[in-house]
Amino acid sequence: MINKKWLFRFLAAGFCMTAFCVSNLSKPISVIERKELPSTYDGREKGRVPAIKNQGSNGNCWAFASLQALEASLLPEEKWDFSEDHMTRNNGFSLPNREGGSYTMSMAYLLSWTGPVRGNSLLAAKHVQEIVMIPGKDYEKIKRAVIQYGAVQSSLYTVINDEVSQSEYYNEKESAYCYLGSSRANHDSVIIGWDDAYPKEKFPISVNGDGAFICMNSWGDSFGDQGYFYVSYYDSNIGLDNLVYTRTDDASSSDHIYQTDLRGWVGQLGYEKDTIWISNVYESKGRERIKGAGFYATGRHTSYEIYGISMVGSEEEILQNNAFEKKILLAKGTLDYSGYYTVSFDDIQNKERNLKKGQRFAIIAKITTPDASQPAAIEFDAGDGLTYVDLTDGEGYISSDGVMWERVEKKQNCNLCLKAYTTDR
Repeated sequence: MINKKWLFRFLAAGFCMTAFCVSNLSKPISVIERKELPSTYDGREKGRVPAIKNQGSNGNCWAFASLQALEASLLPEEKWDFSEDHMTRNNGFSLPNREGGSYTMSMAYLLSWTGPVRGNSLLAAKHVQEIVMIPGKDYEKIKRAVIQYGAVQSSLYTVINDEVSQSEYYNEKESAYCYLGSSRANHDSVIIGWDDAYPKEKFPISVNGDGAFICMNSWGDSFGDQGYFYVSYYDSNIGLDNLVYTRTDDASSSDHIYQTDLRGWVGQLGYEKDTIWISNVYESKGRERIKGAGFYATGRHTSYEIYGISMVGSEEEILQNNAFEKKILLAKGTLDYSGYYTVSFDDIQNKERNLKKGQRFAIIAKITTPDASQPAAIEFDAGDGLTYVDLTDGEGYISSDGVMWERVEKKQNCNLCLKAYTTDR
């Protein structure tokens, strides 16, 4: 039996909603991993920090934190000011601003090329192609990601909801925060540095040792130290849920995106084992060349094989005549951490990448995630009124063995998170 697992957990109204945490981080932290970490680091001193912003009374910290972390990843070479308002109004989820959101919503918005936008533009200014999730409480990898990518989006629990709010867990004089309880995170902020020797005495409650992350908030520059504050290493939630924007391309890098999962990773699908085959069939819009494919790794150490078919038959041929048998291997590899990844085919020369207008083509992925029972990320309607899913916009298939396939929109009422990227030729 194939199970679907709803990933969101809903928190108090007026704050941000944080998604189910999955462990992650990928290939990026390469050369830096061989270097000794400094005891202190401050992105403000490196020109790696974007402007402080103010979310006001709305529960939009998830959007502000996402775009601040994205902007930081592009600094100092590129300076951007992306629109949080566009993200909160065009994410495809039925959540009013005051009720918050989750980082899975920002991932879906960015990875679908709905945004980020600048000013009043309706077109994405950049194309986010990879988002990596750092394993919970892995402070070393968080620090290395901050050095390499400028910032890490992470989550806290707090009753503070603006620049003038107070809390027993916050020392306003020192801009120092620590919560040691069991409540789940309800607010997103951005880690831009750290100080291993930050005195434990500065926190309003007793903690076991020194050390703090330097975080930027979205309550304006009158909060904390001109918009920044220190969060103890011993805080219950900091460093549990973490996103890093590890690959962002120019908007001209790919001409077209083919997708059916505008709401992104909402649930998971599988055959109660760690391997699943998934495929989406698309129809080309013109004379194009398949440039790459994108998918979610839902757990650590996910291995993948990506295949392509430039001319694929009808649904009947796929289901009854094994039309996917002529698939051509385009890429394979292993991903150390969960997240969204784009696999490029630029170094592969074969006719399976060339398309004519109106041609049906397929991207097929074999995904293996150790210890998982539902390794495939899907978009589906959970029935709570928060997610609208269009099942008429795609043609997806799943298989336990790569031989016998079933149509997911008809059998499982979902769309597969498997995108294709093309360029004109």
